[in-house]
Amino acid sequence: MTIAETATATTASVAAPNAARVDLDIIADLVKPGSRVLDVGCGDGSLLQLLERRRGVDGRGVEISQAGVNDCVARGLSVIQGDADRDLVHYPDQSFDYVILSQTIQATRNPKAVLSELLRIGHRAIVSFPNFGHLSIRSSLMFFGRMPQTKNLPHTWYDTPNIHFCTIKDFIVLAREMGAQVEDAQAINATGQKMAMSMPWAFWNLFGQQAVFVLKR
Repeated sequence: MTIAETATATTASVAAPNAARVDLDIIADLVKPGSRVLDVGCGDGSLLQLLERRRGVDGRGVEISQAGVNDCVARGLSVIQGDADRDLVHYPDQSFDYVILSQTIQATRNPKAVLSELLRIGHRAIVSFPNFGHLSIRSSLMFFGRMPQTKNLPHTWYDTPNIHFCTIKDFIVLAREMGAQVEDAQAINATGQKMAMSMPWAFWNLFGQQAVFVLKR
């Protein structure tokens, strides 16, 4: 596989380094035991390790940073260095049960193309991302006139890895445009709790700090 070492930081997490990743537990619960999984932008391998231990998956990972790859290898995980924007084209169609992109899509150069690759490679794509439509972000812009910094979005505007700002509504529209079916979805509020499924998308878009979607074609 061709490895792009000079690509942008497509695997940078938007969460603070030691912040609890509630979305990882939710993702793990969505994956069927024994599945074949590709984790794109796997970071230090926390999710892959969780999936192997809890769900018994056959896991593989792609991570752009050498430090992340080293961490994964130290955990005994099968991970290669690669870039979500460039290297996914080398994977065969439908070669995994799940392809996961957690807290990374907003840091890719071409989110639509990356999502298309996920849906091609996997029978299902699981995507988690921070919701830039959350009330705290709207309020920060309205009352202070500055780009917001929150627990889940700790970077300043000039050093953030996030280059495409996406809301829950935006993601739903994109999925529909691509002909993808939303098989499952979860929104996570400011206290780290899952929001009720019966709530309308507009409510999730206002009060959900993060979202996790399961898509298929």
